[in-house]
Amino acid sequence: MTRFRVLAFGLLTVAYPLLVYLAMGRFEPRWMAVLLFALAVLRALTSRQPLWMAAAAGAGVLALLTTLLNQALPLKLYPLLVNVVMLVVFATSLRFGPPVVERLARLQEPDLPPFAVAYTRKVTQVWCGFFVLNGGLALVTALWASDRTWALYNGLLAYVMMAVLFAGEWLVRRRVKAAHAHV
Repeated sequence: MTRFRVLAFGLLTVAYPLLVYLAMGRFEPRWMAVLLFALAVLRALTSRQPLWMAAAAGAGVLALLTTLLNQALPLKLYPLLVNVVMLVVFATSLRFGPPVVERLARLQEPDLPPFAVAYTRKVTQVWCGFFVLNGGLALVTALWASDRTWALYNGLLAYVMMAVLFAGEWLVRRRVKAAHAHV
């Protein structure tokens, strides 16, 4: 996939809550379902990765429910779906290995030392916890919060939390590496 497509899909995915929020009250939810399904199918077809195929199938169910019910709630459940898919990917990698974070680390450092393998397993577990928390908050905002709160959390705060987790993990990783460099 070209860098432009990756960037375009990334931006559309990140902007999804804002786009849904801006469309609410202007378009019937069933028409917004087309956006959700088209985005998911295009992403799945261009990446051909099982992760995005599963997300597209789930998005298809949400789009179908939106079309049948003509209600926005299924559209608002998409961030939950993404967190569930990511949780399944990360959790199954812990069970059947190697963990996702280890696979990513080996792209830069193919011969990881044992302490790094153990560390990447813990980081994968932390990401599983993040997906549970973030997915839970996505569900709570979809079911019980205002549309504005849903868009604020899923379109901004969830990404801020993710950035804080990335930054925190980077700082911890530096300390772990430094501690093992002197051993």
